[in-house]
Amino acid sequence: MTHSRRRATRLAGLLALPATAALVLAGCSGSGSGDSGGDSNSFTFTFATSNNLESPYETLAKEYMAANPGVTITSNPTPNDKYGETIRTQLQAGNASDVLIAAPGAGDARGLIPLAEAGFLEPLGDTATSLVPAGSETLFEIDGTTYGQPLDFTVGAVVASMGTAGMNGITTWPTTLDAFYADCAKLAGDGKSMIALAGAAAPNAGLTAQGIAATRVYASDPEFDTERAEGKTTFAESKGWADTLQTIVDLNDKGCFQAGAEGGGFDAITNGLAQGTSVGSFIPSGSAVEIAAAAPPEADFKVQPFPPAAGGKPFVLGSSNYAATINAKSEKKEAAQKFLDWLATPEAQEKFYEASGLLPISEYKNLDLSDSIYSEVVDEISNGSYTTLPANVWPNPAVYEALSTGVQGLLTGQSSIDQVLQNMDAAWGN
Repeated sequence: MTHSRRRATRLAGLLALPATAALVLAGCSGSGSGDSGGDSNSFTFTFATSNNLESPYETLAKEYMAANPGVTITSNPTPNDKYGETIRTQLQAGNASDVLIAAPGAGDARGLIPLAEAGFLEPLGDTATSLVPAGSETLFEIDGTTYGQPLDFTVGAVVASMGTAGMNGITTWPTTLDAFYADCAKLAGDGKSMIALAGAAAPNAGLTAQGIAATRVYASDPEFDTERAEGKTTFAESKGWADTLQTIVDLNDKGCFQAGAEGGGFDAITNGLAQGTSVGSFIPSGSAVEIAAAAPPEADFKVQPFPPAAGGKPFVLGSSNYAATINAKSEKKEAAQKFLDWLATPEAQEKFYEASGLLPISEYKNLDLSDSIYSEVVDEISNGSYTTLPANVWPNPAVYEALSTGVQGLLTGQSSIDQVLQNMDAAWGN
C-alpha cells in the first residue's frame, strides 16, 4: 500500500502529542457485561484498563457514537490484572460483551487462539485479515480463518523521562550495562531510581523480563521460540534466558529499582515517572503519552532500548499486542462488525493513536518518527531489530505466568533462576 508523505507526517505529529490515554498502568475500574438493549444498532464493548483515566477504547466508542447518532455502545472496562480470566468466564457463561479486546496468539490468558478454538469467537472477514502483519498469521488465524483484528504496533523497551534524567546529571541514555548501573547508583544515592517496577503486579514483572530478554535471548537467537517448540532447546538450557533473569537480580541488588519494588503496584510507575522520582520503566510505548499528560512539559519522554549484552546490539520488542474480536454468541454481530470495519479506517486509526500513542498497525513503517517519543528507536524499527512479544507465541498462558511469578520470586528471594526456568519448561508441556 502506498501512503503519502503528507499523511505520514500528519500521523507522526499526532503521535508526538501529550494526549491522555489509558493502557496497562495503574488503578482499576468496574467490570462485567453490559446490556445494549433491544436496539440492533447498539452493542457492548469490553476492554482491559488499569487506571481511572479514559481508555483509548472508550475514546473510540465515543467517536463512533458521535459519527453514528443511532448507535449506543455500552463500555465495560475491566481490570487488567484479571482481564483474561474475566472474559473467559463471561464467554463460558454466555454473558460476554459483543465486542472484546483480546491478545494475539495463545500465550496470554486473553489469547485469541484458545478462545477461538473453544468456539467463543466469531470468524472475521477480509478487513481483519488484511491488517495481520506478515509472518504473524498463526497469532490471528486458525486454518486460514481470522479471529482477531490487529489494532497496534507496540514497541516494548524502557519508557524514560530524559528530562528527569537530565535534572539528575544523566545527560545521555546509557548504552552499556556498566554505565546503566553507574546511573542507578547515582540516583539511588538521592533516593531515586533508574527503573520504576510494579513488582507486585505480575504483568509488569513479566513484561520487564521480556524486555530484557529481547537483548539477551532474541538479539542473538531470534528463532528461540521456534526451537523451543521443536524440542531443540529449553529455557533451562538457554544461557540467554539465564542472563535475562540474572540481570533482573543484578538490577535489584544494585538499586536500579525503587525501594520496595517487590511490593510495588502500577501506581509506583505512574507516580514515579510523572513526579520525577524514577527515570523510566518497562511499559508499553503508548504509556508515555498518558504519563506525559500528568508530568511537567520538560519531562521529555522517549522510548529507549535497554543496554544490550556485551558485544551485542540494541534490540527491542515490537509486535501487535491488541486485537478486536466479536463474541460468537453475540446477537449484535452486524453492528459489531460495522464497528470493527470502522476501526480499520484511517479516521479511526488516527483517533486511536492520538489517544494511545501506539503506532498504527497499517502505517507504522511509513511514519516519520524523528520528532516523536520513538525517535531513539527509529533504527531498531526500520532495520528490524525487534522481536514479537514472546508471550504471544508461547503455547499457553501458564508459561508467561511461570515467568511473571518467577520474577516476583527473584525479587523476594523466594525463587532461584534455575527454578524459574524449570517452571517455564514444565508449563510449556514438552
